[in-house]
Amino acid sequence: MVELDTFRGDTSAWLEANCPPEMRVPMRSEKDACWGGRGWVFQSPAQDAWLRAMAGKGWTVPDWPSAYGGGGLDAAETKVLREEMAAIGARNPLSSFGISMLGPALLKYGSEEQKLRFLPEIARGEIRWCQGYSEPGAGSDLAGLQTKAEDAGDHFIVNGQKVWTSYADEADWIFCLVRTSSETKHGGISFLLFDMASEGVSTKPILLISGNSPFCETFFDDVKVPKDQLVGELNKGWDVAKYLLGHEREMISGMGLGAERQALGASLTGNGGPIDDPVLRADIAAFDVDSLAFAAMSEHFLDQLKHGETHPAMPSMMKYAGTELNKARHELIMAAGGSDTLEWDSDRSRGGKAAREWLRTKANSIEGGTSEVQLGIIAKHILRLPGA
Repeated sequence: MVELDTFRGDTSAWLEANCPPEMRVPMRSEKDACWGGRGWVFQSPAQDAWLRAMAGKGWTVPDWPSAYGGGGLDAAETKVLREEMAAIGARNPLSSFGISMLGPALLKYGSEEQKLRFLPEIARGEIRWCQGYSEPGAGSDLAGLQTKAEDAGDHFIVNGQKVWTSYADEADWIFCLVRTSSETKHGGISFLLFDMASEGVSTKPILLISGNSPFCETFFDDVKVPKDQLVGELNKGWDVAKYLLGHEREMISGMGLGAERQALGASLTGNGGPIDDPVLRADIAAFDVDSLAFAAMSEHFLDQLKHGETHPAMPSMMKYAGTELNKARHELIMAAGGSDTLEWDSDRSRGGKAAREWLRTKANSIEGGTSEVQLGIIAKHILRLPGA
């Protein structure tokens, strides 16, 4: 306990000295997030300095081994770091699918060469990843994917199409599910990594009802992929895919906590003064109670996950609960803002921030596995309902 208290004091002092003031204010929009990568342009010198400082400590991925660019912290120390960052309102220095999804999969299934090659670059924000899972005919039934990788000696030749590929038009590399055998549905899938600048890769953005979208269609035409970029065993990529999906659902569930991690009632009152409608005030108060309960459940879930004690279906429960909470948050924000929140392009509304974010939440119940699929998993594997 004394050692942890010392670590807390040292961490607090380091954050105070190294986190720029500009990185201690809430993000105004998704554009304020730092994604890193080959083509990343920092929004400010402060954003650059904050990433460099945190990456230098290994604290963009505090619980990864130091050999792979991490901080080498244990679960308790990682929790302290998160708490001390929250205490000063420090922004996340790096948003990354490499951190939240691919990294854990590489740590478990990657070769030592793959870990040393990719993980430090991910930790430093030097490589940006996208996910090649869903296809036009393989969404909820992901194992039905048809993108093929044919053996060509020392490399694979990949042909096919992915859809709903988040930030594919801005990513450097992709982690991609491909079919390498048709003998069995789940047993013929492999997990490949390859550069999005490879010849034969192209993308096409998909526009959402919010007017903005991270999603793309992604096409592969005779793309050459070296065999040393196969993660895990040939035809056993489904094991890697399932493990990664658990971490993706954990990431999506985090949206339930909100970007500012503060009570909705306090946020809404601070922005526009007291809310007159007593029913709306009661709904907001009830939401804040649910949000606190979800935050406590998230802490418990993460502790179990770090120790390998969580139920395999728990990520589905967390993803569903976080999705519904995030949708409810933005419904209340729209209700509290009245007609002002319907503005779409004005400076006053910051480009229609409230309306666009409300519409964007509708995709939360689809991405990462639909809510219907998550409920089916919960019914079958947690509740063990008959017929599920």
